[in-house]
Amino acid sequence: MEEMKESVEMVGRNGKERERESARDVATVLPAVAELQELRLGMEIHCLSLKLGFHDRVHVLTGLVSFYSKCGEIEKAKLLFRGINRPDLICSNAMISGYTCNGQTESSVMLFKKLLASGEKVNSSTIVGLIPVSFPFGHLRLIDCIHSFSVKTGIVSNSSVSSALTTVYSKLNEIETARQLFDESPEKSLASWNAMIAGYTQNGLTEQAMSLFQEMQMFNVIPNPVTLTSILSACAQLGALSMGKWVHGLVKSKKFESNIFVSTALIDMYAKCGSIVEARQLFDSTPEKNEVTWNAMISGYGLHGRGREAIQLFSEMMHSGIRPTGVTFLSALYACSHAGLVREGNEIFQSMVHDHGFEPIAEHYACMVDILGRAGQLDKALEFIKGLPVEPGPPVWGALLGACMIHKDTNLARVSSKKLFELDPENVGYYVLLSNIYSAERNYPQAASVRQVVKKRNLAKTPGCTLIEVGESPHVFTSGDRSHPQTTAIYSKLEELTGKMREAGFQSETVTALHDVEEEEKELMVKVHSEKLAIAFGLIATEPGSEIRIIKNLRVCLDCHTATKFISKITGRVIVCLQHMSHNRKHGVRSFNRQT
Repeated sequence: MEEMKESVEMVGRNGKERERESARDVATVLPAVAELQELRLGMEIHCLSLKLGFHDRVHVLTGLVSFYSKCGEIEKAKLLFRGINRPDLICSNAMISGYTCNGQTESSVMLFKKLLASGEKVNSSTIVGLIPVSFPFGHLRLIDCIHSFSVKTGIVSNSSVSSALTTVYSKLNEIETARQLFDESPEKSLASWNAMIAGYTQNGLTEQAMSLFQEMQMFNVIPNPVTLTSILSACAQLGALSMGKWVHGLVKSKKFESNIFVSTALIDMYAKCGSIVEARQLFDSTPEKNEVTWNAMISGYGLHGRGREAIQLFSEMMHSGIRPTGVTFLSALYACSHAGLVREGNEIFQSMVHDHGFEPIAEHYACMVDILGRAGQLDKALEFIKGLPVEPGPPVWGALLGACMIHKDTNLARVSSKKLFELDPENVGYYVLLSNIYSAERNYPQAASVRQVVKKRNLAKTPGCTLIEVGESPHVFTSGDRSHPQTTAIYSKLEELTGKMREAGFQSETVTALHDVEEEEKELMVKVHSEKLAIAFGLIATEPGSEIRIIKNLRVCLDCHTATKFISKITGRVIVCLQHMSHNRKHGVRSFNRQT
């Protein structure tokens, strides 16, 4: 900041000596000020340029238009632009970009059309400024038109244009179009690779992201912090700890540890891959932390069921001078729900609303319902829902239905299910939950009726699968899976474990299994669930005493959760069982993430 002010003063001194050079200096300083979002300093430079008589210099005014636009002061930018007698293409590009980045897409398009009508030949900067990367939703038709125009004029071959189009198509989940653009780009810049990798990651296509990253390495394209942040996010989503550790090594070799975005992505990756101790060590050793860094660590503790540590860290953040965000409160509330901290959760929610002035969104309300529901306070949860100032959506009713499953409350399950079937009729997860609740109460006719609805509507249930990494190789199991090369050894180990568990007092939880089969067959069905197979494989494929980490794509059933506790005790092995979060966010069902 001090260096920037010195530059401003130097510009002033130079202005008295050589006016033309000083005007150029002012225009040079402005982009840096805009990048730092230093509105007050930029306004001081604006005042200085007026005093020095630069107010009629187009390149200075262009810098000011761009500066005010990037700082969100679009009205000031428009006022300056309108005061220019004959704005050149560079100035018009700055205004087009200003409109777009402030969500005023219609004004941006109007100015673009005006440029074309005047006979002005637009360039790649015009097109990049016109693409609504920050506010793409609802503008797919416009983006298709910009794409077509870029192809017709040949501008699409410019890497900055193709990268911007790749980014915006990815944000709109038009991932195939994005990949086609990427593949057809004659010159793939680092920004192009980053746009496509980030696009895959943001759309949950983590394996494709990692595959493209490996392809990027083969082409000897050197990654930057943006690349590594995206690929670490992909590792976190997939639970690929070994790949994450390899990327961490790359971060060290490139000396990117000091980059706040990379360090935050590393913390998030280790936490989501089950290595909460390593995540905390990185967090403590990170000299510069922003709100996202704190959020990642608080969320990590919540994922591991360590609510007390999450609340302690939340308290430290409140005293650190870092302003909390809505995600901060969501992470803290989530941690409270999984640790049974009802009083603390209510205090955090009240503080968010009354002390910090945040307006809760659906996820905050859902967390509060989850906190009350998990603690068995189902009536209070329903009262909370009825008192909401907004119409509750699927996340809220889904949280209540999940709580009904835990506490086997059929009556309230009917209420929440009815709402969910109205709001999100295609979501098979809600039907499965309701059917399981009926089965748990041994109301098999009702359970069968719910399953019949699923069949009639052709709703497909997402098959459960569990991932375990051994060395650097991922192994994925499904229920009853016999495709693994070591199937014989896995099932033999499972038989051995089952015998020892029974001796220790374990009894299978079969109440939610299909009702029209014999009890013995029910036990066989739950015995070969994917998480049990993955744990059995982990026990025979890893060193004795080492930690076993598994990741499930759906909620862990009660039988597997109890069995995991018994196996951990019998074998003396720490077993970390985490849930792949993207699936649950998609379906609005709260998860049972916990460490056994």
